[in-house]
Amino acid sequence: MTDAREVICRSQEKDAWWFLAGLGAVATIAAVALRAASGAYAWLGAGLLSVPMGLLSLHRATARVRADARGLHVRTLLRRRSLPWSDIADLHVRLTNENNPRAQEGRRVVAVLRDGRRRRLPLPLSRSPHDPDFDDTLDALRTLHRRHGTPRSGHLPVISHRTVGRGRAGSLVLCALLLAGAGLAAWFVPETGARERAWKSATPCTARTPAEDRSECLTVLPAVIEHTEPHHPKKENWLYFADARPMRRLAVSYDAAEEFRPGDRVRLTLWRGGVRTVAGNRHVWHDHIPGAGEVAVIAVGLFLAAGYPAAQALIRLRGRHRPDDEVLPSALPFAAALVVTGLWLLPLCYLYFATPLGPPATLTWAAAGTLTSLALVTRAWRATRIRVPEATGEPPAAPDGEEVFVRARFLDPTDYNPHFFGTHIVLGGGAPPAVVPHPGPGRYAARPIPVDRLTLRAVRRARGGDGDTVPANWHVAELDDEGTPVRLAAAPADLARILDRLT
Repeated sequence: MTDAREVICRSQEKDAWWFLAGLGAVATIAAVALRAASGAYAWLGAGLLSVPMGLLSLHRATARVRADARGLHVRTLLRRRSLPWSDIADLHVRLTNENNPRAQEGRRVVAVLRDGRRRRLPLPLSRSPHDPDFDDTLDALRTLHRRHGTPRSGHLPVISHRTVGRGRAGSLVLCALLLAGAGLAAWFVPETGARERAWKSATPCTARTPAEDRSECLTVLPAVIEHTEPHHPKKENWLYFADARPMRRLAVSYDAAEEFRPGDRVRLTLWRGGVRTVAGNRHVWHDHIPGAGEVAVIAVGLFLAAGYPAAQALIRLRGRHRPDDEVLPSALPFAAALVVTGLWLLPLCYLYFATPLGPPATLTWAAAGTLTSLALVTRAWRATRIRVPEATGEPPAAPDGEEVFVRARFLDPTDYNPHFFGTHIVLGGGAPPAVVPHPGPGRYAARPIPVDRLTLRAVRRARGGDGDTVPANWHVAELDDEGTPVRLAAAPADLARILDRLT
């Protein structure tokens, strides 16, 4: 960064990226040379693995963003482009690593064009939520944008996984993959059912059975167990046979490997080229033959799982006209409806193929479950509607003599909310409203709110910049505390009750 008329962003780890790029090039050259000298393809594979690392490091090392009176000028390894300020509608901050609890939350800048397209800038880049250099650079970019362009919003939009501007592509792709898996599993249901019926109806082979039909009948062979290898219930466990007759070893369950002993004489039942049963005096092991009901349960489970990303995409579609940084309602009500649907639909699908219940019982079960699921989906549709602050209605009345503890929090540190300690606001009781760090009863550690200093500016829905601690269905009141902006967040009805007392 040089002065207020020009901003230049380069990677702070440029030397490290150049070192990694050179290391990748040296590794690639060395691998090719060793491949030519020894003829081993393993060296060539190692060289190919180092190519992506070198290219990525080179891309990070050569990236640069420069901003001046004309606009943004982005330079990367493969291309250069310029974005005039007149074409940029806004500058957003996108949060990264939100779903990784082990990584710090990062930030990067996104330029939103007037035609709706988004251009993610390679720089500035922050790997922590508190980075003064990133904040200073972003402030300088926004100052140039305000001076030479016309920003769409006066505040800084922050885009997270809960906001409108995150997009629906990820949810739609996941939904499509789950639906494809459900369709593939459903395609195997008839074949699995036919195989299960053939196994149940198979009879022992006789001398008159033709050779080409012996795979469909049961062949019983004697064998002696030489030793067993029980490893772990989740790993392969083996039975070894003496003289490798009729085979050297057989993968069985952990219990079977524990029960059988060396020297046991057993009978092996073969069907369709595989051992299906090992019967001895102390234990009998059966190979699991998947049934049509099990595959149908997998298909229906994948179909229901696809409903959750579909619900997320639907909620984003309903909020497509809202601001990009506005927090959307959670899709958990639809998840609850899907879980309840699975509780009655999955057993019904399994029993339909395994032990049919009969038409009356099946229809009754399906009808009752369908009505329950429809009621839950309708309730979820209403619960996830976007409630604008103007539609909150009148605040609920409360007797002045009672103390009411309302779950709410100030999002900015103040003298009545030091270090963000407040979790509730107590109203009534013949005393002024106060911030408390508990849900009551009593006003222990209460900090009175200076009502005479506060002025209400606006009430809005939660935004990405308000943080993840604010639930999606809460509203935020923007207050003025003698020139200092203060944000108060609460549920719509509770916020209306608090503002009624504050004003």
